[in-house]
Amino acid sequence: MQYMQKITEKLLPLCLILLVTLCLVATVRAERVYLDITATDVRKIVIAIPDFVGTGAGAANQGRAMADLLGRALELHGFAKVVDPATYGSTQVADWQQYGVDFVVRGKYTLSGKQLVIEGRLQDIAENRMLAGRRYKGQVSQQDDMILRLADALVKEFTGEEGISRTSIAYISDETGAKEVFISDVLGRTKRQITRHRHLCVSPRFTPDGNYLAYTTYHRGNQDLYITDLRQNKVTRALSRRKGMNLAPAFAPDGRTMVVTLSKDGSPDLYLLNRKGKILKRLTRGMGINVSPSFSPDGKSLVFVSDRSGQPQLYRMEMATGQVRRLTFDGQENSEPSWSPKGDMIVYTGRVGGQYHLFLISAEGGRPKQLTSGWGDYESGTWSPDGKQIVFSRKRNGHSEICAIFASGKDMRVLLPMAGNQSYPRWSPRPR
Repeated sequence: MQYMQKITEKLLPLCLILLVTLCLVATVRAERVYLDITATDVRKIVIAIPDFVGTGAGAANQGRAMADLLGRALELHGFAKVVDPATYGSTQVADWQQYGVDFVVRGKYTLSGKQLVIEGRLQDIAENRMLAGRRYKGQVSQQDDMILRLADALVKEFTGEEGISRTSIAYISDETGAKEVFISDVLGRTKRQITRHRHLCVSPRFTPDGNYLAYTTYHRGNQDLYITDLRQNKVTRALSRRKGMNLAPAFAPDGRTMVVTLSKDGSPDLYLLNRKGKILKRLTRGMGINVSPSFSPDGKSLVFVSDRSGQPQLYRMEMATGQVRRLTFDGQENSEPSWSPKGDMIVYTGRVGGQYHLFLISAEGGRPKQLTSGWGDYESGTWSPDGKQIVFSRKRNGHSEICAIFASGKDMRVLLPMAGNQSYPRWSPRPR
């Protein structure tokens, strides 16, 4: 019985959602109009999230905490402004138009032993009707995950695409005295130390399923590449410990192969490896330094950095033919490209007037757009899985922190306010 109980507890997270039911209580419209949250002129919708109402024997007063977390998750996506509940007494019934509210989320929860049921319903105030409802069931320990699932479902209701509330950010931090790999949830509530090498680590990279994280470390005296299974805390294995560089893998979208920078033969070049670290193919050969690969979402193309023209510039390679063409012509030092999940844009770091800034360029090339401005260095841009935001490191006065900005160039802010210096951020895929 104890064995079966343990198996049940392990399987329970997979069965977390008892119901994810869309309940349209009004007449279905012929055509659904979603918010374009990437537009620069979009007005934020105003949402009220009163305290969740709890019932059941021994129910703890978690209603405010649930509402607060839901509000933070919705505001993360940039299209919503949550009204301070103190203005209306955090009650579920109020004159919402008086407070300029567009939508209200009414939540409730039921506690029964270690089981928890959370429900949320979305009301359109202008049209005075309920739009959708969601219901989740799980263990009490899964409370926050259920709230974040609700948030992502509501984001989809507004935008047509599921949210990113349950994603994470991998990064390098020196808070322990050495530059180690950490992972934080995207809201900065919890963090987890991944490496304990007590030596320099750089360039963390998630696999497409989000279950593994690769990184480069110098703890054996060479720039070696390792990978760790994030579902456990013990085993880390070497992917490549060849002489010289073993750096920054770009995983193919199917997760079966990766492109890695190796300098085992002298000049840094790009190689295609399988998941066991075996070289399948050499992609570049001695034409300057070739580094920083990033796959297109369909896996057919690769963007990378090469100084074959005399200065670091972005190049695009077609994987089927090996054909390479130059993408950037502006700027003398362009690096760290990251291909957007939508496949249309590439963000990269460029040097302007002695400072590093983020730029956007079409995946087909053309005129780049400068995304960041102001003093400091802005580097290592990487996309959110919905393709709407970019996370990066910003360095000012010797202090480096993780920030985010929307692809439209608006709403730059510190994403992870933490101790120490943080760098090399990488946004995880959505959890499966």
